[in-house]
Amino acid sequence: MPLFLKPVFHDKIWGGNKLKQFNYDIPSESVGECWGISAHPNGKSMILNGPYAGQTLDQVWTQHRELFGDFPSKDFPLLCKIVDAKEPLSIHVHPDDSYAYEYENGQYGKSECWYIIDAEEDAEVIIGTSVNSKEELEEQIEQDKFMETLKKVNVQPGEFYFIPAGTVHSIGAGITVYETMQSSDITYRLYDYDRERDQPSSLNIDKALDVIQYSQELSSIVPENEIIENHKCSHIVSNDFFTMVKWEVSGTLNYMKPREFCLVSVLNGDGQMIVDGEIFKIQKGSNFVLTSEDLDSVFEGDFTLIISYI
Repeated sequence: MPLFLKPVFHDKIWGGNKLKQFNYDIPSESVGECWGISAHPNGKSMILNGPYAGQTLDQVWTQHRELFGDFPSKDFPLLCKIVDAKEPLSIHVHPDDSYAYEYENGQYGKSECWYIIDAEEDAEVIIGTSVNSKEELEEQIEQDKFMETLKKVNVQPGEFYFIPAGTVHSIGAGITVYETMQSSDITYRLYDYDRERDQPSSLNIDKALDVIQYSQELSSIVPENEIIENHKCSHIVSNDFFTMVKWEVSGTLNYMKPREFCLVSVLNGDGQMIVDGEIFKIQKGSNFVLTSEDLDSVFEGDFTLIISYI
């Protein structure tokens, strides 16, 4: 039986109310993030159905690892979220696994992939910096020229961007993004537009300078598209951290699960899913995990799915 999940919402100083469009009853008008599939301590998704209803995903991960193919990791490896950037996010960077393990109590680092759900005209993201070394960036910061070094990219709905750990980045105002990432909440801020937060969190410039990968050339991903059973399947990214695939389903799709467990989010449309003969309604905003016990899955309806897995 698939594990349907209750999302966790996080208010952000830069958040808004666009997550209502995903059939969510958001708690405020400044919700910046919906953690749709998460076992992270900072936002644990609760299971809504079946024998594990009322438990959190991390509990089931720990106590029933057989549902995940006995995956050999202490912590659930992935996190899927939707970001509503009414205002720009801080300019920040995430560490890789080795740095996070040594300096952040053995946690995961954070590589992530963005799918641009919506973007206002002229909306842009920041991906990377033009400087070539830690020493050069320190000098630019001291001279208040840091912002001039950032690489800005205008974005359009439907685009994908892979943001490996060590990449300076930010999502700009007026953008809604779906993200698949390593299950990490470690962020080193370089600049936060001099905003005052209810609980001010200092900038983390020293750690940021340690982990930045300099002179990266990053651009949008051109998906590999194929038609399967008359449905469009777009292969977005596949690496050591995760694989991310977009499905545009119209009609009936007999889905062959590629790994023992898969994370699924419905970004548009509605319909139903039949798993081992049992029918489940799904709609825009649904988030669930197909477990190792879900052997026969059929999607029926018209919807857009993002499916992520290791």
